[in-house]
Amino acid sequence: MLIALISTQLKANDKPGIKTRVIGTGQPVIMIPGLTCDGSVWDSTFEVMGNGYEYHIMTLPGFAGNAPLENLEAGFFIQVEAMVLDYIDENKIKNPIIIGHSLGGFMALNIAVERPDLPKKLVIVDALPFITAIQVPTATAESAKPFAASMKKQMMTSEVQSLEARADYQRTMLKSMILDPAKIEVATQWSLDSDLGTIAQSMYEMYTIDSRTHLDKIKAPTLVLGAWIAYKDFGSTRESTLDIYKSQYANHNNVQIDMTDKGNHFIMWDDPEFFYNWLNKFLD
Repeated sequence: MLIALISTQLKANDKPGIKTRVIGTGQPVIMIPGLTCDGSVWDSTFEVMGNGYEYHIMTLPGFAGNAPLENLEAGFFIQVEAMVLDYIDENKIKNPIIIGHSLGGFMALNIAVERPDLPKKLVIVDALPFITAIQVPTATAESAKPFAASMKKQMMTSEVQSLEARADYQRTMLKSMILDPAKIEVATQWSLDSDLGTIAQSMYEMYTIDSRTHLDKIKAPTLVLGAWIAYKDFGSTRESTLDIYKSQYANHNNVQIDMTDKGNHFIMWDDPEFFYNWLNKFLD
């Protein structure tokens, strides 16, 4: 296995609130996990990608036991994106490939918008530039605020729930996102170890930030992989979901989009053959 052949190092100069593992040498790859996830969600990915890469595997502040930001109201994304960019600049990382899942994919898009000349390539795993438009196609960032505020308030009420109740709720949610029961348990524990305020604030921002019109600033070739099968019983089809993705990424000038027909939200876990075939083809 790759892990047995290469060294792992926790960066000593990480910014407070962001944790990074560095593995291997070669083309730099920044790996950003999704909501509540630990960076180890990418372990099977970098093992398959193999040697020739320098992997910078991040765990974001407030997630999976990592310390939260001191001032969440100042904005989760604006602060954490700045931390990622500072990390890249301070470590003199040139033209990294950036791979992001879900919230991490949304963040990767925003970073590429802000710094178009930075990434060599982007890999976006089941993430959209404006999530609210899935449910309300006519929504705007402004019109989404009341709904997002209500959602944030509801999330914070779970503070009074018992740990067992929170775990049961999370397992139920994750059954539509992950196929493997053992991995559902792993992701459930990450969620329980995450800061509720960080979860609520980051979700509020994802529902009220519309990055669609800015995608034309991105220069890096981008691979977007989506999932639809979990919503089949609600009327979703491969074609209808693919149309949603194509519409949301319409302003991107250099993007490839495809759908898994087997996996749920955690595509790299649920449909590894589809994921790694695309990944290897795109990165080559």
